[in-house]
Amino acid sequence: MEFTTADLCDRFHGTHPLQIAEPLFRTFGAVSRFHGRITTLKVFEDNVLIRETVAQKADGRVLVIDGGASHRCALLGGNLARLAADNGWQGIIVYGCVRDSVELGTVPIGIRALHTHPLKSHQRGGGDKDCLITFASVNFRSDHYLYADEDGIVVAEEKLI
Repeated sequence: MEFTTADLCDRFHGTHPLQIAEPLFRTFGAVSRFHGRITTLKVFEDNVLIRETVAQKADGRVLVIDGGASHRCALLGGNLARLAADNGWQGIIVYGCVRDSVELGTVPIGIRALHTHPLKSHQRGGGDKDCLITFASVNFRSDHYLYADEDGIVVAEEKLI
């Protein structure tokens, strides 16, 4: 279904509890508009849990990753983005960096991240899944709904469209 975040705000602001992310993110990936139920991850400079998560069938979900806003390495690159798209993930939000930005632009998935960084992350295996994470003035919870387009990111407790 087609939507814009502006239309969602006009229609639901005041009647549904909406959270609107601060405009911190750059757009990557071949899809500019996406939405779905949220799965959350909290990691720091380690993408083992990200790989494990995107390897699972997603049925239209959006992965939201709190990477601690690290600018010292990338949490996501072309290989993981393609794996996510192949497994049905609609989008990925990274509060951190990505790499392989040209390749990401060819992968049929929506991606938002703070910046790019050429160094890959560590492979230690730490992190948490399905926990409350907070960044960009939004509390992200698994099973809430995220809507992203060219104008921004909106999060709602219930499905809006």
